[in-house]
Amino acid sequence: MELCSSATTPTFLKFKASLINPSQSFISPPANGNNTAILSQPIKKNSISFTSNIKQVLLTTNTLLSRQFKNLSNPFATSDSASTVEIDDTLVEKLPADLNITQTHEPNSRVRLSVEVPPVVCEDCYRRVIREFMKKAKVPGFRPGKNVPESILISYVGKQNIQKAIVESILKRTLPHAMSSMTGKALEDSIRIVTKFSEMEKTYSSLNSLRYDVIVDVAPELKWIPEDGYKNLKIAVDIDSEIDAKRASEEEIRRRHKSLGTLRIVTDRGLQLGDVAVLDISATTIEQDELAAKSIPSAESRGFQFDTEDGDRILPGFLESIVGIQRGETKTFPYVFPESWAQENLRGVQASFAVECKELFYRDLPELDDSVADKLFPGCTTLQEVKEALLQKCLEVEQTAKEQAADNAILDRLCKMVEVDIPESLFEEQGRQLYGAQLLQIQANTKLNEQQLAYLSSPKAVNEFLEKNKENINHVIKQNLAVGDIFKRENLQFSTEDLVKEVENSIAEFKKYNQEYDEERVKEQVQEVLEGAKVLEWLRENAEIQYTTR
Repeated sequence: MELCSSATTPTFLKFKASLINPSQSFISPPANGNNTAILSQPIKKNSISFTSNIKQVLLTTNTLLSRQFKNLSNPFATSDSASTVEIDDTLVEKLPADLNITQTHEPNSRVRLSVEVPPVVCEDCYRRVIREFMKKAKVPGFRPGKNVPESILISYVGKQNIQKAIVESILKRTLPHAMSSMTGKALEDSIRIVTKFSEMEKTYSSLNSLRYDVIVDVAPELKWIPEDGYKNLKIAVDIDSEIDAKRASEEEIRRRHKSLGTLRIVTDRGLQLGDVAVLDISATTIEQDELAAKSIPSAESRGFQFDTEDGDRILPGFLESIVGIQRGETKTFPYVFPESWAQENLRGVQASFAVECKELFYRDLPELDDSVADKLFPGCTTLQEVKEALLQKCLEVEQTAKEQAADNAILDRLCKMVEVDIPESLFEEQGRQLYGAQLLQIQANTKLNEQQLAYLSSPKAVNEFLEKNKENINHVIKQNLAVGDIFKRENLQFSTEDLVKEVENSIAEFKKYNQEYDEERVKEQVQEVLEGAKVLEWLRENAEIQYTTR
């Protein structure tokens, strides 16, 4: 999607009814195939390829953090009161000794926590694990729950299994303590243990202590250049002449008038302005060596219905090259594609066109007067009423297009005024939201078979989208962060009624396409949309906007 000063809907508004549940296959990260605690993706429920106990450790810690600062459930938000929030002692178990934790700030708003667990804590966890196995293990010759000599218990359960359970116990008890320093700073569901489980086992086995590294994404800091630069913006917006209300309404009248006519075969003359022709068009490049000439598939067509009144819109200069052509005749002419041509590979290319006229028609139109008013615009009795009604509709379209173009120009300017180190988890979440919205749009417009849907929902397709659209995704994130910051700085608000209405509309959209959704996440994303709309409204009111028609 092109984010520029054009008459298109801003990205963060466009997808407001297409919010995707992170548990769906096409946005959940693929499971890691080996038995390690390396989590290459932000942690989501049921997406960790590790033992069930370690899954619970990480999920509990993420839940613990999110409970303590719920405003960070929106990954674009930060907490102004973060320093006053403390983790509940009832949720964090006391340890017999303090951990040694070293914080290192890394690129992309990431913090690495290097955690050293002293032997006394490891020994305490060892005793707990042994007691737990004594309660549950059914050792031959001993009643369940009775004390079993450690050597016999370890031999029965297996030394390696005991060791795994101890490491898991250490992680379960120490990870919340390690993460307590991130209260009010960490993004929800971004905790990743990056030390291999096998390395932790080896360290514990040889040293009777444990070391591991945790990476967590933190809320990025936004820097405005200049400070408060978003206030009193001066914006120049280019508007396409086609949305000019007067011009658009006149063209719409002509279009509706033409639809009332009848096409009749031309028998005694060649093509002239106002006719409709059915053409076979072929084109090749002009080369010094004629044998090297290549066809230009994108410029070729068979049975193409050519309305002469749309001539230059299709190909500048095409109409004047074939004026006078008669039914059954073929005309050839050289053509140089303009430098402004949409396809870059054809700009400036010299081509040879061959056009055969298969059929030629003229329009037999009724008089454009009051007698056709009701057919042109139901409910109108005079041609003047038709013109006024269409002009009013076109004025509304023009105003909407101008506002959208202004919004895009403002958002583009905001992106250039902020500096931010974007966390990887934030990039992935935003990218998956955009991809999910795109997939919903495809499903709405096209009936996909199971094979097509499976491919589009695959991790490969998602990752390709993220890589291909990296610049655009980062652009959107900067927009959202800037908008969110302005919303807080200017103490803007939206009504509860608007929130409820938009949440209901979004949920209805999910149900329409049988998509799963998380109602709380839908509410959060709708809040983002409403915040964005309110900020753009405020910026338009406080900006100096100059429109120019191109």
